Amino acid sequence: MASVTVRGWVLGSVSLLNFAFVFISGADFIRFVSFRAIYHNITGETALCQDSVPWSVALRDRSVLGSLVVDLGLLLLFIAQHSLLAWSPVKRALQSVLGVLNRTAYCFTTGLALQVLMRYWQPVTGAPCLWAVRHAPWSIWFPLLCFSLHFLCWAVICSLLIVFDYPELMGIKQVYYDCLGLGDPLSHKSPQAQRLLSHLRHPVCLELGVVLWLLPALSLDRLLLAGALSGYLALAHSLDRRDLDFLCLQFRTKVQLLSDGQQDDHKGE
Repeated sequence: MASVTVRGWVLGSVSLLNFAFVFISGADFIRFVSFRAIYHNITGETALCQDSVPWSVALRDRSVLGSLVVDLGLLLLFIAQHSLLAWSPVKRALQSVLGVLNRTAYCFTTGLALQVLMRYWQPVTGAPCLWAVRHAPWSIWFPLLCFSLHFLCWAVICSLLIVFDYPELMGIKQVYYDCLGLGDPLSHKSPQAQRLLSHLRHPVCLELGVVLWLLPALSLDRLLLAGALSGYLALAHSLDRRDLDFLCLQFRTKVQLLSDGQQDDHKGE
């Protein structure tokens, strides 16, 4: 009994420490991909690009090409980690070794890959921007609009992750269920929900697309980041009509439960 308790404490501590690391990595990613670029555009703290340099010169500049090669390698590292560890044969192999910590390990390596990407990302400042809003009054209002929309998108993303069972997504629920002898949390979900999660593990495609592309200025390295992640998101998910029907049914059910709860509150008054 004592060994079971110790095992539970160890597994729980590992999963909670991993949650803290992934949460911090997620906050760093929001700053990196969203608010830092908008802040620099508003303050002019760092030159994002050189519009005076012709494209023909910029694309032959070794510093520009070197930065793009490094950034492409970092993106390929992240995509390889995210895809390889989600591949069924690798998942089964890791499951046999790590057990209930399999999902925890996946989230940890994802956070680690993001930290490496953010730490070693090379901004391309020696090439023109693909677009830049520089003329008043839009040079002030458009960054503020981008900030507001980015904030809204991140709020929606966080809400969707909670709705999609965030503890299970982070691997905490797997450890909790194992300690209680309840098995895999996914086995307690309906077949329709399991099918949906197999096709749409991260329900953030539209919102993340807005965050990646809606900026006051689009530099060459940001084009690479936005294009690579948008393409990966588009290829990684395969929703079909049955998934959409299930999502619509769940949405109507939630709305009905909410309206019923409000009616009950009014009756109680």
